[in-house]
Amino acid sequence: MKPSTLRIGYRYRPNRLAQAYDAIVIGSGMGGLTTAALLSELGWRVCVLEQHYTAGGYTHSYERNGYEWDVGVHYIGDVGTQTRTRKMFDFLSGGKLEWAPMADEYDRFYVGDRIFNAMAGKQAFRDNLVRQFPQDTAAIDAYMDLLRKVGRALSDLGMEKVLRPWQRKLAAPVMKLRTPGFMYRSTYDVLSGLTQNRDLIATLCGQWGDMGLPPKQSAFMVHAMIARHYLYGGFYPVGGSWRIADSIIPKIQEAGGEVFTYAQVARILVEDDKVTGVEMADGHQIDCTTVISSAGIANTFESLLPAGVAEQHGYASKLSAVRPSFAHLGVYIGLQGTAEELGLPRTNFWIYPNNDYDAAVEAFVNDRHAEFPVVYISFPSAKDPDYLNRHPGTATIEIVAPAPYEWFEPWKGTTWGKRGEDYEAFKKQLGERLMRHLYDKLPQLEGRVDYYEVSTPLSTEWFAAYRHGELYGLDHTVERFRQDWLGPRTLIPGLWLTGQDTLTCGVTGAMMSGLLTTMAMVGMRRMGPLMKRIYS
Repeated sequence: MKPSTLRIGYRYRPNRLAQAYDAIVIGSGMGGLTTAALLSELGWRVCVLEQHYTAGGYTHSYERNGYEWDVGVHYIGDVGTQTRTRKMFDFLSGGKLEWAPMADEYDRFYVGDRIFNAMAGKQAFRDNLVRQFPQDTAAIDAYMDLLRKVGRALSDLGMEKVLRPWQRKLAAPVMKLRTPGFMYRSTYDVLSGLTQNRDLIATLCGQWGDMGLPPKQSAFMVHAMIARHYLYGGFYPVGGSWRIADSIIPKIQEAGGEVFTYAQVARILVEDDKVTGVEMADGHQIDCTTVISSAGIANTFESLLPAGVAEQHGYASKLSAVRPSFAHLGVYIGLQGTAEELGLPRTNFWIYPNNDYDAAVEAFVNDRHAEFPVVYISFPSAKDPDYLNRHPGTATIEIVAPAPYEWFEPWKGTTWGKRGEDYEAFKKQLGERLMRHLYDKLPQLEGRVDYYEVSTPLSTEWFAAYRHGELYGLDHTVERFRQDWLGPRTLIPGLWLTGQDTLTCGVTGAMMSGLLTTMAMVGMRRMGPLMKRIYS
């Protein structure tokens, strides 16, 4: 494979732009691409502007030293059968995306010196929990019932975001009756009402890294969303995560639109309190009265809009009610030898120092030498049946762990790859600590690693334009979900929002946000026939 194969999208040049566009999308993450593709299906000509060298946001892959890694798509749930999630992926990709199932034991939790796991299939998931915690059968069944009840409430949450403010006000009494009270409580608060078994609570919350908040801080609705998402196991895109964006872009191009890379937007243009287009970093202006930002809430209102516009509409005070999610470290590992030869599993490892996740996070934040509160290990080359066709005789592993952005502020504003010896030494120290976790669980790999590199929150800031290196946009706290302004609509005519900040984290959350943004923009009369085609 040539290195350029993973660099999808068309490099921006002013002379490559069409004369006019119906909409501009800032950012080519899953929310931005979904919105652009659905609008394209409705006949809009859409211009997607991506500041990175490749499209896809957190779904992109990269290649180095003959190895290939994903940066954000470690596994996807709910695509094993013709679910709503699978049908949306099929529609956006023209049926070109294939999904490989992981092992039945898709997640393994190392909690102190004990091991628990999650098994694929609703009944298998429940029965496996009962096997591990036979004294808590009633609590487990009550938990499964809560997950069932959350399903309708999550759909209501999405539809509520499409409504206009006056419609939302009218619907509020009905929505309140339909929304279970436990949705807006903390995960720990809800679970501790079912059981006092700390190991069971730890097992149920073993995927808290998928949203970036431990159970005493996270909203139960997001915990339930993630748990439901993976009830039938984990899946990986055949060919690598970059295939997601690669398969969606043609739909945008077929309608006369394009996805441009190296296309940095300097600001959103506003005249007479209405959007009129964007100004690029090179000074070129693209006129358009519809701009959709998939660049994140903070970037949109604090950086991209002209000074005073966000404040004039009250967004400065609104932003004070939300905060960025945790930043993270990534270790990207290449090995000589195949996944089968090296004994790499199709199971994710979640490693915790003990069963008090919140206390472990607090200890780590206060002391960088404390144990990592969670270490996640993924084996992409084992998950992808096509990997060896692209990189024969090799294997890859990825490690993800939290790291406060504040640790790296001394190097803020420096250039990627040129941050100095102190920065490289710090990265090396952190990388070695994380590699010890890998060798502890898979000792046969010691001495077999050919290459590895470490990314920090500054890497995320550089490539993904998240200013605090955050992995999941806004923190998924209860307070965040009480912000009714977080949705597709803004108070600035012509400006729309999409992406994980407007709904929930993850590839599927961002994809569904793109659906909701499109629905809010064009209305149900135009969206109805398209929805029938997608979900028929």
